[in-house]
Amino acid sequence: MSALNAVAAAHPEPGAPLSPLNPALASALTVGGPAGSSAPEPAEDATDRDLPLDGFRIGVTSHRRSQDLIEALERRGAEVLHAPALKIAPVREDQSLIDDTRAIIAARPDLCIATTAYGMRRWCEAADTFGIGDQLLETLSATRMFVRGPKARGAVRAAGLADVGISSDETTSTLVDMLLAEGVRGKTVAVQLHGYTDVRQLERLRMSGATVLTVTPYRWVKPDGADRLPKLIEAACSGNLDVLTFTSAPAVDAMWSTAHEMGVYKQLVESLKTTVATAVVGPITAQPLLDAGLHPLIPERFRMGALIRLVCEHLALNHVRRLDTVSGRVELRGRSLRINGEPVEMAPAPLLLLRALIGAGGAVLSREALSDLLELRGSVHALDMTVSRLRSALPDTRLVETVVKRGYRIRV
Repeated sequence: MSALNAVAAAHPEPGAPLSPLNPALASALTVGGPAGSSAPEPAEDATDRDLPLDGFRIGVTSHRRSQDLIEALERRGAEVLHAPALKIAPVREDQSLIDDTRAIIAARPDLCIATTAYGMRRWCEAADTFGIGDQLLETLSATRMFVRGPKARGAVRAAGLADVGISSDETTSTLVDMLLAEGVRGKTVAVQLHGYTDVRQLERLRMSGATVLTVTPYRWVKPDGADRLPKLIEAACSGNLDVLTFTSAPAVDAMWSTAHEMGVYKQLVESLKTTVATAVVGPITAQPLLDAGLHPLIPERFRMGALIRLVCEHLALNHVRRLDTVSGRVELRGRSLRINGEPVEMAPAPLLLLRALIGAGGAVLSREALSDLLELRGSVHALDMTVSRLRSALPDTRLVETVVKRGYRIRV
């Protein structure tokens, strides 16, 4: 198993606490623990079942099929910030695709690797557009086709072609292992790429004596509305997101590039390590995040539906807080606060303070720790004002208790 697949199987979670300044406060702010921990799951209620993402804000960076993802998240109660990082170039503007297709037809390859269903369909459609669709299908029907997963297999068979092998874990590296095991020296191998070139796998084939021809049926270009991605990055840096989702590796690279241009790359990475979870559709998309030292959520099945389920599970386990208090049951779900089932509107700073106090479960949090949390640099007056704003927003001011000369706590 490759390192990427090991990550996918393990479901690592963002493991650092929100605040590294105070161990007690960090514990109060972090619900649950790293994957495999024995932390109990929060008790389920009707909101969990009906709107599991209620109160949470999720960033979507995809362009193709983004509406499907956005609608699925919104149906589950999420607030979605959409900023497509890249879009796919129109076929008629992609002369390289046609040139590469003609080169493959002329070479009559012995073997062909199909990596994605969308790529195969777009390849055939593009060839039809330029009047060489029949020649492409004739060429591919004479090759031994290997497919990366069930969806790619479906697209190959829908085109009237047959495959002779499929990756056991939906990775290109496993397909290359299969080809190398049967020998590729002196053979020509055509590889349908998917917008993010795995150079190492191509080099493995070439080093083993194969002639490698590639075709990229879809290429990424910058989308319209160039200001949307910077705004999404700013939201992530400020902690105003709960999860940031990706469905392609080039989108991650585009986000890194934009963050560098904005001068906030280090700040963005730190935020994604601590306060904002990242979630990807599969291990290939995960690679640029792993390279940056992040540990994204990766579903066992590399599908959009599985990604959405994993996001719901992660937020329910790690970011839903409930506590029975003198004022009744208090529930925090992301930015949504309910007391005895009734919604309570609250500004960000008082809400952050309340989240820490609820996380402490009735224990006292010191004034110093809370000042550090709110980045008040020890300002007693500013902390008192935030506590006052918190109490004024609550239906019962008794909920937040002052402990003289020590700090504050929730009255349970």
